[in-house]
Amino acid sequence: MRATTLSLFVLCSLLFLPALAGADIVVFKNGRTMSVKVCVIDADTATMKLREGGEVTFPSSIVARVDPDEVPYPEDPAPVEAVVAAAPAITFALVSDEVLAARPYADLISTIAAANKVDARLVHAVIEQESNYVARARSKKGARGLMQLMPDTARQYGVRNSYDPKANLEAGVRHLKDLLSRLELPLALAAYNAGEGTIKRYGGLPPYAETQNYVRSILRRVGAPGQSGTN
Repeated sequence: MRATTLSLFVLCSLLFLPALAGADIVVFKNGRTMSVKVCVIDADTATMKLREGGEVTFPSSIVARVDPDEVPYPEDPAPVEAVVAAAPAITFALVSDEVLAARPYADLISTIAAANKVDARLVHAVIEQESNYVARARSKKGARGLMQLMPDTARQYGVRNSYDPKANLEAGVRHLKDLLSRLELPLALAAYNAGEGTIKRYGGLPPYAETQNYVRSILRRVGAPGQSGTN
């Protein structure tokens, strides 16, 4: 009986193992490299298909060369529905409203988000990613406070003390709202992380692993990729 059960387990595991496929290594002129599903260069434009899904288009002039990646990667993993059906104990759920309400500065976040007509869950997700609710957080680049305001951004919104939670939240949410008024949610988040100038320079999501992971992480937290994030 145990042997039969083990055999079934191994068989199910093999059924859900993804196939392996090749990839490309994109070498940029600034020395950075990035492994992607495939990179196609067409005259002045380069298009990368990311391993995790989605595409990035940017000027081909920043690419030095494209080499084959010798490391295989999983291709077409089993759908989430299939995995859940095979293992019912696995669940995928958003953080509940009750849990969010118990987090630091929750009332202040709700008030400021509502005043600016920005989804409070999105604000929570950005704060969690940026500072994990640490009001005195400071990055190596000089970003400060709950929403990690850079000095130029703080000045833009009239903030004198970026470590003051209320002032930081008001400026951070206003900045996020301004970005959302001009960009779709994924690009607005990328601009919050890497600067709007970077998004314009690349004509979309920049080929930076940090920024791509940042966007992906926040979209997972809000549970609504592709939506605007505004009310």
